[in-house]
Amino acid sequence: MAQFEDRERGFEAKFAHENEREFRARARRDKLLGLWAADKMGLSGEGADGYARSVIALTVANADEEHIFLRLRQDFDSKAVAVSDHQIRRVMDEFLTVARRQILAE
Repeated sequence: MAQFEDRERGFEAKFAHENEREFRARARRDKLLGLWAADKMGLSGEGADGYARSVIALTVANADEEHIFLRLRQDFDSKAVAVSDHQIRRVMDEFLTVARRQILAE
């Protein structure tokens, strides 16, 4: 019985660690994404950092991928920035891959 409980605790710890790592990767992705979007919209310095923080806040608030995409789409449209839906989604995927690699390397 003790072996079963130890094994169960091990699986729970692994699950929690993987969830934490994925959350950190998504937050890092959103920072990269926010900085990329800010650059496209002509923001720099504190304006770019603030925009990136606002995108990260969506992840912290448990927003899903579609919510983040729609936020970027709306912001690009309001600033008349020509970026396609496909490009936004591609960059989201690319930055998530980069962020996961960075987290694993730490």
